[in-house]
Amino acid sequence: MDILQTGLDGLHAAESKLNRAASQISRSFLTLDEPQDVVDLSSEAVALMTAKRAFETNLKLIETSSELQQSTLDILG
Repeated sequence: MDILQTGLDGLHAAESKLNRAASQISRSFLTLDEPQDVVDLSSEAVALMTAKRAFETNLKLIETSSELQQSTLDILG
């Protein structure tokens, strides 16, 4: 399995989660007159924090993968 691809897939998943949460939050301010579209802002805030942590984790994974590849090339070269 390619570590870099795993990190990129994780970034895409985090981006999707961030976009969903942002969309839900923005809907909550646009539909104040429609009680059936109630958005739980606390759960959306948790989703935003989770997405942020996922971004950070996957970026660190990509950085570590790059360092590992560079170290391997240094050893072999």
